[in-house]
Amino acid sequence: MFDLDTFLADCVAVRRESEPRRAIKEVLTRAVAGDREVAAALPPDRAGITRLHVASDLTVIKVVWAPGMELWPHDHRMWAAIAIYTGGEDNAFFRRNGTSLVDAGGRTLEPGDVCLLGDDVVHAVTNPTRQFAGAIHVYGGDFFTEPRSEWRGVPYREEPYDVERTLAHFEAANTAASSTDG
Repeated sequence: MFDLDTFLADCVAVRRESEPRRAIKEVLTRAVAGDREVAAALPPDRAGITRLHVASDLTVIKVVWAPGMELWPHDHRMWAAIAIYTGGEDNAFFRRNGTSLVDAGGRTLEPGDVCLLGDDVVHAVTNPTRQFAGAIHVYGGDFFTEPRSEWRGVPYREEPYDVERTLAHFEAANTAASSTDG
């Protein structure tokens, strides 16, 4: 049975281990093995980012992607672990090339999958499904205050990451999803 308080306590406890990213992966793998229980505790009913735990050394968030939603390339400048419990998440990875980006492959995540990202990873995310995609993201720092970058335009241009613009993008995805419901 998935219990959010126990899950968060486990994340905080393993953060102190010598390989916290790998330890977090184990905690996430156990959690999303019961994907229906996670979905009941963290319903993926609208796109958004919900803060579950935020500290200077660890952030845990619930991320819900609207059907077909895309997010431009961005970095985190800290390690991350992503676990999917409903829907799906396509990650396109990039390498920096001067002031632009070069394609570096990708990975599709489905319910039960956990993906580890290093602190230098740049990725873009798409929900390829027709349902809201629920995920738990864990970061090795404060996701909301760490200065980082996003890339926009064609060709990509590096800009400072804007949390408020990202949250507005999730709200716009909710509006778009509700207009296609009926």
